[in-house]
Amino acid sequence: MSHGRASRRRFTLLAATTAVVAGALTLSACGGDDIKSGGGGDTNFVTGGGGISTVAPKDRRAAPELAGTTLEGEKLDVAAYKGKVVVLNVWGSWCGPCRAEAKHFAAVSKETAGQGVQFVGINTRDTQKDAALNFEADADITYPSLYDPVGKLILRFPKGTLNPQTIPSTVVIDREGRIAARTLQALDAEQLHKMIDPLIAEK
Repeated sequence: MSHGRASRRRFTLLAATTAVVAGALTLSACGGDDIKSGGGGDTNFVTGGGGISTVAPKDRRAAPELAGTTLEGEKLDVAAYKGKVVVLNVWGSWCGPCRAEAKHFAAVSKETAGQGVQFVGINTRDTQKDAALNFEADADITYPSLYDPVGKLILRFPKGTLNPQTIPSTVVIDREGRIAARTLQALDAEQLHKMIDPLIAEK
């Protein structure tokens, strides 16, 4: 093979690899400013101030099956929390905005535990559990996180629902197991309360 042909092949391979990596980064953008919400179809949700999208009770759709193994190696099925408001936070230890919001999630999870609220993390893109476990310890997170290194659980959310699309994302499930609210950005304690307090108040 000539030197020129080998160079062209290397260039083509490099370009293809770059395109794949760029696509992966777009899908797992960590706190990007160019996030597009939605999901196609008749979504029936409204995005209010602070980037929090909500769905009226009559238009809510059932959450997908979200079951697996936690970072600690325990079996967990989110469906077992039906009857509670469930706050699902998609995070990775490598994600700066996730680190910024973690202490707020830890605090609010403790504040609302007596109000029928259960927090569950979905840890993704962490190939080593140690980094994720250290992240939880540093932030004093005591609620469980499903270990989802390749994002399979995230892909279970139906198209047209308030599905998590970035990292971090937070999805709230109502007491009947339906998707009720979502945000595609990092939250502080005040924003988090704004997202879940209306669902706590629902009867």
